[in-house]
Amino acid sequence: MTRRLLALHGVLVLAFLCLPIAVVIPMSFSSASSLEFPPPGLSLRWYDSFFGDARWVAALVNSALVALASSTAALLLGGIAAYGLVRGTFRGRPLIEGIFIAPLVVPSVIVAVALYIAFAQAGLLGTMPGLVVAHTVLGVPYVVLVMSVAIRSFDPRIEQVALSLGASTATMVRRVLLPNLLPSVFAAWIFAFITSFDEVIVTHFIAGRFDTVPKRMFNELVLQVNPTITAIATLLIAVSFVAIALILWLLRRGGVRLAALT
Repeated sequence: MTRRLLALHGVLVLAFLCLPIAVVIPMSFSSASSLEFPPPGLSLRWYDSFFGDARWVAALVNSALVALASSTAALLLGGIAAYGLVRGTFRGRPLIEGIFIAPLVVPSVIVAVALYIAFAQAGLLGTMPGLVVAHTVLGVPYVVLVMSVAIRSFDPRIEQVALSLGASTATMVRRVLLPNLLPSVFAAWIFAFITSFDEVIVTHFIAGRFDTVPKRMFNELVLQVNPTITAIATLLIAVSFVAIALILWLLRRGGVRLAALT
């Protein structure tokens, strides 16, 4: 009986969390000229409004470029850090692990203010490189988290055998370690990509004149309630669902359990 009540409670909470999605998606296909639920008719006018507006398309391109660059950088830096943290034996390792994971715990606005002060002194405010660096900082913790679990689950004796047979460290990583961890590598990259693509608070502080899709959505909602936002939100929801499904599939294929990430 207790399990059934817990299951019912979980279903009700999940339904409550999904309620906004059930409202936004139908409204994105509405034929009304303003936000109206339920929609009086079906239309793709708001999707046409999004893809037909050069400003939204430019914001989409900026989001994609920043997410692509920052997620790739986060994968490289976070992957190396994860390997050092898992295989290394040095003092202060728990502290360093905590520092890497800190951006997941610290509120985004605090990270944004810290980056704003640092970038102001370095002359990176309002620049594309500065925005990429800021998003890389946000993506590295996810990469470290996923890759640490993947590397920890990989038998180190296989690496030792490769090294004892004459392979260099670089060759061992390229021909032994990475092929076995490839699903987790892709999952970590997708985590970092989605984190960058959806980021709004840090972007608002750092981006300056550069628009991304989340930043422009925020600015549009401040000025007026534009129904085009519902179409964009639906597209982001769809991308997020696809990304989550792909991450789950990759982690399962890589033998990484979700419980190990928490």
